[in-house]
Amino acid sequence: MATLNNRQILLGVTGGIAAYKSAELVRRLRDAGAVVRVVMTRAACEFITPLTMQALSGNPVHRELLDETAEAAMGHIELARWADLVLVAPASADFIARLAHGLADDLLATLCLATDAPVLVAPAMNQAMWRNPATRHNCGVLAQRGVDLLGPGSGSQACGDTGPGRMLEPAELLAAVASRFAPRNLDGIRVMITAGPTREALDPVRYISNHSSGKMGFAIAAAAAEAGAAVTLVSGPVHLDTPARVARIDVSSAMEMHEAVMSRAAQCDIFIACAAVADYRPEHCAGQKIKKSTERMDVRLVRNPDIVADVAALDSRPFTVGFAAETTDVVAYARGKLAAKRLDLIVANDVARGDIGFNSEFNEVCLISATDTTELARGTKAQIARALVAAIGARYRVDNPAAGEAS
Repeated sequence: MATLNNRQILLGVTGGIAAYKSAELVRRLRDAGAVVRVVMTRAACEFITPLTMQALSGNPVHRELLDETAEAAMGHIELARWADLVLVAPASADFIARLAHGLADDLLATLCLATDAPVLVAPAMNQAMWRNPATRHNCGVLAQRGVDLLGPGSGSQACGDTGPGRMLEPAELLAAVASRFAPRNLDGIRVMITAGPTREALDPVRYISNHSSGKMGFAIAAAAAEAGAAVTLVSGPVHLDTPARVARIDVSSAMEMHEAVMSRAAQCDIFIACAAVADYRPEHCAGQKIKKSTERMDVRLVRNPDIVADVAALDSRPFTVGFAAETTDVVAYARGKLAAKRLDLIVANDVARGDIGFNSEFNEVCLISATDTTELARGTKAQIARALVAAIGARYRVDNPAAGEAS
C-alpha cells in the first residue's frame, strides 16, 4: 500500500458530479497516513456536503477566502504554507480556466497561486468540454507552469456520453500522489522521544530541576516527523509549541516520565532519550509549604529510575539512543554509558560551554556507537536534529532492513 506517513495533503474539491469520489479519496489518503485538509468551492458544496468531508478528514473544511478565524485573517497563506502537496480533484473546466489565467477569486484558486508546494489537478468534465480547444489550451498553460495533470480517464459519463473526461479513480489518484514523494528515512517507523527537564517536588511550591529548555528534544521530534516517522514526544515542563505531526504527552517528574515511556516502549521502533531527567528526587514531598525556621535544612534524596537503561533492558526492546550531557571528559563518559546501559547509540554534548547546550539555539555533538564516533559540527539545533535523525535512521535500517515495510 502507498505510504504517506505525516504528509500534509491539501485536497481541493470543485463543482462536478465526480465530487462524490473525493470522499473516498480522503479516506484512502488518510489510510495511507496522510494528514488531509479539504478546501471546497461553492459549487462543490452543491454536490457533496462540507460535513461529509469534515467527518472523513477529521479537520474543518475551508470554504471562504476571507476567514476571520484564520491566522491574521490570511487563510489562503496559512493553508498554502501548510501543504506538502495540493491536489484538486475533481477539477472542473471552470476551475482549470481560472487557474490558467491566474485568477484569485476564491480560496482554492488563491492558495494554488500562493503555495510553493506541488499542485496536481485531476480534470473531470463532459467529454465535449474536455475536447474543447479552450480547455486543451488551458491545460497546456498549466503544464508549462509545472502543474501536473492527472488524467482524465475515459468511459461512460453521468450525462450519458462516453469518452475522455472522467476523473481518475481514488486508488489511481492515491498512487499518483504517493509517487510524488521520495521514500523518507523513517517512513513507517514509530519513534518515541523524551525532552526537557523533570521537576522533583520538595513541597507544593518548590522543586529540584535543571536548566534544560527542551529545545533539542523538540527539534529531534520535528525532524523525525519530517522524515516520515510516527512520533510520540514525552515532554517535561517546557515553554515550547508542539511540532507539527507530533503526538505530545506532558509530564512533570521523573517517575511520571518513566511511567509514560515504559507503558509505550513496546509500541515503538526507536526510542531517543533526550530529556534531562533528574537522577534523584526528595525521599518525601511535604504536604504543605516548608517554612523557613532554621539556618540549615537537610533533604534526603533517593535515586530515580534510569529510563533509558530500563528501556534498553526490555526483552523486546526498541532501537535505543541515549544522550550524555557532560561537563568534562565528554566522549569518555558517554562511551561508558553506552556500554553500561547497552545502548545502540549515544549522543554526547558538552553542556559546560555557554555557546551550545542548555537554553542555546545551537549545539555541537558526537554520535557514538560501539565501533565509531561521528562529530557533528556546531549548528542550529534544528540542523543538528536533522543530521542526528538521518544518522539514527540509517543505522536503524542497517540493523532492521525490513523495518516499516508492513506499515
